[in-house]
Amino acid sequence: MSEWRKYQKKNAAEMRAYVKGEGMSGISISTPDAENGSPKDGDYIARNPNDHNDQWLVSAAYFAENFEPG
Repeated sequence: MSEWRKYQKKNAAEMRAYVKGEGMSGISISTPDAENGSPKDGDYIARNPNDHNDQWLVSAAYFAENFEPG
């Protein structure tokens, strides 16, 4: 197995706020996030800028720790 390294993103991430009650069809949610109650208020939905159908949930805690408006 290779070693873990830190990487920084070159581009801004495309995200929007999760809207309570919205359908999550086609949006990936990690098992740990689902086990912690996501989707929930404060979470975000991210998308691949090159494939808008590739979407995933970003937990509120991860978002707050790692992102700020560009």
